[in-house]
Amino acid sequence: MDNTGYCNESSTSDEDMVEIAGATLDFSTTEDVPPLDRDKGSGKAKEVNGVPKLMDLLDDPVPGVGTYEDFNTIDWVREKSKDRDRHREITSKSRESTWALVKSVSDAFSGWLLMLLFHLIPSTKPHTSTPWKPLIEGVCLNGFWFNHEHCCWTSNETTFQERDKCPQWKSWAELIIGTTEGPFAYIMNYLMYVCWALLFSFLAVTLVRAFAPYACGSGIPEIKTILSGFIIRGYLGKWTLIIKTITLVLAVSSGLSLGKEGPLVHVACCCGNILCHLFTKYRKNEAKRREVLSAAAAVGVSVAFGAPIGGVLFSLEEVSYYFPLKTLWRSFFAALVAAFTLRSINPFGNSRLVLFYVEFHTPWHLLELVPFVLLGIFGGIWGAFFIRANIAWCRRRKTTWLGHYPVLEVLVVTAVTAVVAFPNSYTRTSTSELISELFNDCGLLDSSKLCNYDNANVTKSSNELPDRPAGDDVYTAMWQLSLALVFKMLITVVTFGMKVPSGLFIPSMAVGAIAGRLLGIGMEQLAYYHHDWAIFRGWCSPGADCITPGLYAMVGAAACLGGVTRMTVSLVVIMFELTGGLEYIVPLMAAAMTSKWVADAIGREGIYEAHIRLNGYPFLEAKEEFSHKTLAMDVMRPRRSDPPLSVLTQDGMTVEDVETMITETTYSGFPVVVSHESQRLVGFVLRRDLTISIDNARQRQDGIVCTSRIFFTEYTPPQPPSSPPPLKLRGIMDLSPFTVTDHTAMDIVVDIFRKLGLRQCLITHNGRLLGIITKKDILKHVAQIANRDPDSILFN
Repeated sequence: MDNTGYCNESSTSDEDMVEIAGATLDFSTTEDVPPLDRDKGSGKAKEVNGVPKLMDLLDDPVPGVGTYEDFNTIDWVREKSKDRDRHREITSKSRESTWALVKSVSDAFSGWLLMLLFHLIPSTKPHTSTPWKPLIEGVCLNGFWFNHEHCCWTSNETTFQERDKCPQWKSWAELIIGTTEGPFAYIMNYLMYVCWALLFSFLAVTLVRAFAPYACGSGIPEIKTILSGFIIRGYLGKWTLIIKTITLVLAVSSGLSLGKEGPLVHVACCCGNILCHLFTKYRKNEAKRREVLSAAAAVGVSVAFGAPIGGVLFSLEEVSYYFPLKTLWRSFFAALVAAFTLRSINPFGNSRLVLFYVEFHTPWHLLELVPFVLLGIFGGIWGAFFIRANIAWCRRRKTTWLGHYPVLEVLVVTAVTAVVAFPNSYTRTSTSELISELFNDCGLLDSSKLCNYDNANVTKSSNELPDRPAGDDVYTAMWQLSLALVFKMLITVVTFGMKVPSGLFIPSMAVGAIAGRLLGIGMEQLAYYHHDWAIFRGWCSPGADCITPGLYAMVGAAACLGGVTRMTVSLVVIMFELTGGLEYIVPLMAAAMTSKWVADAIGREGIYEAHIRLNGYPFLEAKEEFSHKTLAMDVMRPRRSDPPLSVLTQDGMTVEDVETMITETTYSGFPVVVSHESQRLVGFVLRRDLTISIDNARQRQDGIVCTSRIFFTEYTPPQPPSSPPPLKLRGIMDLSPFTVTDHTAMDIVVDIFRKLGLRQCLITHNGRLLGIITKKDILKHVAQIANRDPDSILFN
């Protein structure tokens, strides 16, 4: 038979097209697949005394062996073993020569050098700080990227009484019809606001759909899955980085209810993945690369919020699957460098690193923990409601005609958002500016309607403003904020998950900040008019500054963000780094823990875990407890009604037999046994390594035909003179596959898979092979116990 190809064409039963993260993926064409570089060593095997030398993978490794197919899980144990062998080899050679010692030192320093290169990531921050957002409301003649406030900063004609007016800023009505007053000017500004929003969102969704489908969404669910060991080729590629950076600016500038902080984690991981290709140590080892990606996730949060410590804790608590102490140090170093670079760039224009800097002059009182806990309860209920509503909407999008028209969906949501948002000044402005205003502590120089109190009894020499009766503008602002709260709660449900880059941090914080500010104003007025009540008598005297509404907004923001994401420690640290309010850690802790408890009582999953399950990713949640009494024999395959387990024998199969098994099955690997009769386990061979090795042997070794025998033994027994040369594949076999007995409790098996990162585990009984348990089998078993659809797990 022709020895240039397989005897039979191999095929799998996987679906040809699968929708992931809003992108329709084709299994037949994947990006960034590791090249098999067939030109290297493609010559035939050398002859010794006229006899062809058998190719041995132990001596001559085959390019492509040890890599993974797309949409499969890596073997953490094998990757860590490969890195230890590489490190031992470099260490042993370092004693032989000076050049080898230099290479050893450079290899050890490469990780820190890679972290140092992450200082390039903050340079993307100014470009994702919505430079086109001001175009929706008007244009600054000094530079279109300046908003109204920044444009008027440098104006010498701006006065304190008319601080919002300056010659350099022109609204669209003033530019087009020459006036800023009257109904026609209002209609013109309204129309231009909607048109610019539609234009920006249309460009964003079109670029994502045409060039990088992976650039849509937040990216954090996929990053969590990738860090757990899953392979999604192209998700962290250069095209995804470029398109997501551009479209993130467009999406946020369109006025949609989304944030840029979550997608910056994806952007940072793209940068980290690209930088990994500069170092062989990380390019050729999937486990080592994920250590770098964990640090990149920390850098992304550090850049997004200006919170380096919170970024490290976010990566540790929320994103990373494997986070050794060495990665913790390097993540901290990378976040430090990123924060230093961000401070030198000064993207906020206020010479501060944090996004929402606050200065509260009044300490909180112990009795205020009651309203803080109430905000935590609200945040937990809102978080659970949002997760259920958003998942239901995304599921409807995936299963109905709505998913086939992503451009139309984005345009409709943008139109509804713009039309409803424009009449209300608190929804028209950007969400970051809204949160900053809600966090603000009112002073005499503030022009916000939220600060229009009765100042009749306040002297300008006062350093602290006492609690005062609210003016008409404050009550008007409260009604507008109430409408904005309902609008933000509803529109964010349908916005998150669309086919544009969309973060959830800032919209969730906005919902909580609005609710907190409303409660804070209510408490402030209650303390002013009823300071003789028992709850206020001991600490709130007349004329004193007792209640700080901005603090309530800050606590509410933390509560809602915690209810949606279920973060606790990292959330509190991010919030006090974000605002500079170090003395308010206890209120933040109380709200965050209450929010998590309430949300967990309604539903155990956070928003990112829910989207992972919706997309069918093979993610084994470390926080989920397994409490059912089942054994390994109850979960393993084959089941009692299934055909026998497909195995390889160590010296009794031909190339044709192996290729037939590959063709007729879809398994990712095969156990190797002594014989079909004994079923004594020898090792385990991955399907990809097997096919690549056979294909490579046909090209490099003369005489390999379908009747050639395959040996997984160390020594090849003598062959008859007329038989074709055999093929030795012991080098691709895992000689120490992880095994458990059939009576091992499943809770122990699940812990083994979580802590070791296994992709499969073999089941034995008295040394004989019985079956196999894969990560997908465990996920299906967990889903079945939880009364969920086991077939929702799509990948291995």
